[in-house]
Amino acid sequence: MYTGRFAPSPSGPLHLGSLIAAAASWLDARARGGRWLVRIEDLDRPRSVPGAADAILRALDRLGLHWDGEVLYQSGRFEHYRAALAKLVPHTYWCGCTRREIADSSLGLAADGAHIYPGTCRGGAAHKRALRVRTTTERIGFIDRAQGRCEQVLERDIGDFVLYRADGLFAYQLAVVLDDAAQGITDVVRGADLLDSTPRQIYLQRLLGLPTPRYLHVPVALDAAGEKLSKQTAAAPIEAEPRALRQALAFLGQREAATLEEAVRDWNPRLISPRRAMALTP
Repeated sequence: MYTGRFAPSPSGPLHLGSLIAAAASWLDARARGGRWLVRIEDLDRPRSVPGAADAILRALDRLGLHWDGEVLYQSGRFEHYRAALAKLVPHTYWCGCTRREIADSSLGLAADGAHIYPGTCRGGAAHKRALRVRTTTERIGFIDRAQGRCEQVLERDIGDFVLYRADGLFAYQLAVVLDDAAQGITDVVRGADLLDSTPRQIYLQRLLGLPTPRYLHVPVALDAAGEKLSKQTAAAPIEAEPRALRQALAFLGQREAATLEEAVRDWNPRLISPRRAMALTP
C-alpha cells in the first residue's frame, strides 16, 4: 500500500511553507488510496520549541489534514539509531576535525552550501568528535517525480558525511532513513530544499539493506525578499484558514477546489513546477 508521511521539526508553528509540503504529501497519499503518517523530527533537541509539536498537530487537524495511526517522535528512537551505527562500523570512522579545520581544508562547497569534507581523518583521528561514513565514486541517481533525473557522486560532491555529531546528536541523514523504513514509507513528498540530501539517504539505504522509496520534491516557497518561508524568517503561523489551503493548491499548480475531497479527486502531481523554489503569490 502507498504510505506517505509529513515530518516537521518542532522548531515553531506550522506556516505556509510547511503547509505546502504537508498538503502535497497528504493529497498524493489520499489520491492513491494510501496511508498518510506524521513524524515529529525532534532529533535536534536544542532547536525544539516546547509546545510546537502539539501546535503543528492541532493546525493539521483543524485544516482537515488528518493522519493515520500514531504520531512517531524521533526522540523516542535513539536505540534504533545506535543499533544502525553498530551495523555501519565497517563503513565509518571517527573524525576529529573542527569546523574551522574543515573550512580551511575543504574541497569546495556542496550544493547545500556545506563544506565538502576531504577525508582528512580517514586514516585515523587523535580526537573522536564526529562519526563519518566513507563515501565512494559511485554515481547515485534517482528519478524525482517533479524534478526529473538527479544524481551525485558523493565523494566528489559531498564528501564523507556525519552520522553522529560532535554535540552527541544523531544526524538527520541517518535518522530519516531508518524512520522511513520503520514506518514502511513508499513515497516521500517534501520540499526541494531536501533534494540534495536524497543521494546520501539512498547511499545509506543501500548500506543498511533498506528499501528506497519514490521521491517527489515540490518547490520551496519564497517570501517577498526572496528568502525561504521558515520559522527563521518569521513566517506567519497557520491555524485553520481555508485561504491558506487555497494558496497551497495554487502554489502546487492545482485547480482551485471547494473542498479537500474535490482537491483529492483533481490532484495531478504532473502540474507541479520542476523549479526548486518559487515566489509565493498573494
